[in-house]
Amino acid sequence: MRMGAMFTDVIRALFQRPATRQYPFERTASPDRLRGKLNWDAEKCTGCSLCVKDCPAQALEVFMVDKANKRVVLRYHLDRCTYCAQCVVSCRQSALTMAHDEWELADTDKKLFTITCGDDADVQRLADLAPKGVNEQT
Repeated sequence: MRMGAMFTDVIRALFQRPATRQYPFERTASPDRLRGKLNWDAEKCTGCSLCVKDCPAQALEVFMVDKANKRVVLRYHLDRCTYCAQCVVSCRQSALTMAHDEWELADTDKKLFTITCGDDADVQRLADLAPKGVNEQT
């Protein structure tokens, strides 16, 4: 490459706007159909476990605490999830949704990738029954 051609490219680049955005400081809105973090509505859930059966990544676990009162605890493994939304499609009660605005899910602590949802007493009861070394986040 000639030195003159390189010099003109450098001068031109000084007066042009950068093609990239400064990501953490300049954020753009996420698309409405983006599949992000899974949200669970405990009021709608009946504990049928169709979402667990249809999940190809085995990222969901449903624990029936009290069948008569329909008290259910859901454990969601973010690190296993492929965000395919198959669980959302298979849920007959529409208890599962994918959030389009919660997609920045990276972290350095593996404990934060297991989320246990449900009534606090039920989650605590499940945690007491779990073997040592299993970590959950409520």
